[in-house]
Amino acid sequence: PYYVDINQNLFLQAYLHSSDSNLVLFVDTCVASPTPNNFTTATYDIIRNGCVRDSTYSTYYSPYSHMARFKFNAFQFIQHSPLVYLQCELVVCRAYDYSSRCYQGCITRSKREASS
Repeated sequence: PYYVDINQNLFLQAYLHSSDSNLVLFVDTCVASPTPNNFTTATYDIIRNGCVRDSTYSTYYSPYSHMARFKFNAFQFIQHSPLVYLQCELVVCRAYDYSSRCYQGCITRSKREASS
């Protein structure tokens, strides 16, 4: 566990341990939940499909492509336990493969037009 006050900056870093230096790490999704075993209902999206959902989220420069650094403000779920659990999904891609998920950034699904 990591203890922080409400609205305090929470800094995270993910590092890919690999002997292949031509890999890139991309933060695709980070979801918060008031329970450790359920990340599908009663959740809060910090970043989803590469799209930032929390206004306090920001990335930080990393000297290595296989390291991702970011932060957001700590919060608690209203009327729930003061504990917040995080689950993040990261993608590993080949460096300079611009067709890979890592270089696509935010992916939004287009909505279909309703037929009459």
